[in-house]
Amino acid sequence: METPTPKTPSWFVRRDIDGLFGLVLDNFIQILLIVSLCQGVLGFPPSLVYGRIFPGVAFSLIIGNFYYAWLAKEQGTKEQRDDITALPYGINTISLFAYIFLVMLPVRLAALAKGVSPEQASELAWQAGIVACLGSGLIELLGAFIVNPLRRIAPRAAMLSTLSGIAITFIAIGFLFRTFANPVVGLVPLGVILVTYFGKVRFPIPGGLLAVLLGITLAWGTGLVGWDNAKFTVAVAPIGFYFPSLYLGQLWESRTVLVEYLSIILPMGLFNLVGSIQNLESAEAAGDFFPAVPSLAANGIGTIVAAVFGSCFPTTIYIGHPGWKALGARVGYSIANGVIMGILCLSGTVAMFAYFVPIEAGMAIVLWIGIVIVAQSFTATPSHHAPAVVVGLLPGIAGWGALIAKNALRAAGLGTPDQPFTPALIEQFKLSDTFIDGAFALEQGFIFSAMILAAITVFIIERDFRQAAYWSLGGAALSWVGLMHSYQWTIADTVVNLGWGTGSSWAVGYILLAILFFYVSWQTRQKHE
Repeated sequence: METPTPKTPSWFVRRDIDGLFGLVLDNFIQILLIVSLCQGVLGFPPSLVYGRIFPGVAFSLIIGNFYYAWLAKEQGTKEQRDDITALPYGINTISLFAYIFLVMLPVRLAALAKGVSPEQASELAWQAGIVACLGSGLIELLGAFIVNPLRRIAPRAAMLSTLSGIAITFIAIGFLFRTFANPVVGLVPLGVILVTYFGKVRFPIPGGLLAVLLGITLAWGTGLVGWDNAKFTVAVAPIGFYFPSLYLGQLWESRTVLVEYLSIILPMGLFNLVGSIQNLESAEAAGDFFPAVPSLAANGIGTIVAAVFGSCFPTTIYIGHPGWKALGARVGYSIANGVIMGILCLSGTVAMFAYFVPIEAGMAIVLWIGIVIVAQSFTATPSHHAPAVVVGLLPGIAGWGALIAKNALRAAGLGTPDQPFTPALIEQFKLSDTFIDGAFALEQGFIFSAMILAAITVFIIERDFRQAAYWSLGGAALSWVGLMHSYQWTIADTVVNLGWGTGSSWAVGYILLAILFFYVSWQTRQKHE
C-alpha cells in the first residue's frame, strides 16, 4: 500500500483571489477614512498624511500580513493540511476613530487655542497620535502572555456572539443600507456572491472577481461614478514614492501623551486585545487553530511598528476569518493584501484607486462575510446555548444604535461648540419612549459587556450559578473603573469615562446580580443534599 503524500499549504490558490478582494476592500476603506478624517477633521496637509502616516501604515500591514501568512503555512505543514486559512489582519477601525476624535483633535484644538500655527498644531496632533498608537501596541504585546487563561474560562458562545454583534451592525447593516441606496449597482454583485458561496455555483472566473467587475461596470455605466477632471487632478496629485522614516525622537518628545490620554489608550488597547482573542476563537471554531501567544504578540508588534514609522493607527487581527475560509482563501490572499496595500500606501495612489473603483463594487463580499460571522456564532456553539448568543448580540446592536442616534443629531446641526451635546438630550429621547442613556451605557466597552452577559447566560443554562456569579463580579469590577458602561459628554459625542468609581451604579447592579446567583447556587445545593 502506498503511503499518502502529506498535504501542505500552497503559497497561492485560485480562490485566494476572492479572499484578496474582501480583505483589500476592508483595508482600503480604513485608508479612505484616514485620508478623509486626517485632512477633513484634523486639517493635516497631504505631505503629513502621505509622507509620514501612510508609510507607517504600509510597514505595519506588510509585516503583519506576511507573518500571518507564514504562520498559516507553518501550521498547515505541521498538521499536514492544505485547507488552512491565514488570519486576516488590518487597521483597527474603533481605534482609528477614537484616536482621531479623542486624542489628536483635542491636542490640535488646544494648540490652536494657544496661538500655535496650524502647521505646528498638526505636528503636535500627529505626534500625540503616534504615541497613542505605541501605547496600544505595548498593551497588546504584554496582553499576549495572559491570553490563554481567558480563553479557558470564557465559553465559546461568549466569544463568538460578541463578534457577531459587531458583524451584524458595524459591518453588515452599513453595507446593506448602501446596497439598497443604490440597488441597480449593489444587488447584482450581492447576488453573484450569494449564489457563488451559498449556492455553490461556479463561474468561469472567481465569484469575488466577477462581483467586483460587475460592480465597477454598473457604477460607471449608471452614472453613480462619472468622469470629473477636477476630482481626477486631485486624485493623482499625491502620486509619488514616500520612503518610510523612523520617528523615535518625536515619540520621546510627546511621551506625556501616554499619561494624559491613558483613559483613552488603555481601553482601546484592551478592546483590541480582547477582540483579537475572540477572533482566534472564531478561527478555531472554523477549523483553524493558531497558537495564541505568538499570534497576539505579532499583532502588538505590528502596532508598535506602525507607531515607530509614523502611523497613528493600531492594527489588529481582523474579524471575519470564517468568511474568508468559506470563500476558499488560504495563505496567498494575506501576502497579496500586504503587497497591494503596501504599494498603495507607499506610492500615494490611494486616491486614484478610489476614484476608479467605488466601494459599491466590492461591498457585497464584506456584507457576505458579516453574514457568515453571525451564522458561525450559532452553528459553532451548542444549540442549547443559542439564547446566550442572542444575549451577546445585544450590546453590539445597542452600541451601533447609539452611534446612529449621535450621527443623526450631528446631521441635524447639533454637536458644535454653539450647540453641544448635553444630558438634556436624554429627556428629549424619553419623550418618544427611547431610553438612549441605556444605549450610551451599553456602547462603552460593549466588547466586554457582550462577553460577560453571554457568559452569564451560558452558565445559567448549564445551571452553574456560581460561575454566573463570578462573571457578574467581573462585570462589577470593570464597571467600577469605567471600562464598561460609564460615559461622559463631549461637544459632539459620548465617550468612555475611565476612573475610580465612575461606573458605580452599574457596578452595584452587577453585585446585586452576583448575590442573586450565589443565593440560587446555595438553594440548589440545599435541595440536592
